[in-house]
Amino acid sequence: MKPPPSKTRLSDLKPATKTAVFEPPTPRVSRQKRGKVLTPAEKAAFLAGRPDLKT
Repeated sequence: MKPPPSKTRLSDLKPATKTAVFEPPTPRVSRQKRGKVLTPAEKAAFLAGRPDLKT
């Protein structure tokens, strides 16, 4: 019977790493709501109420 190894190496503990393969996004990611784009009228009304955001 062989005696146990005196030290455990990291390479013995973890399997060999695989190269990353691109995977398409999951359905949960593709279901996220898109950002709302304001119309020029909505943007003007929003900026009129927020004088700190004027450029």
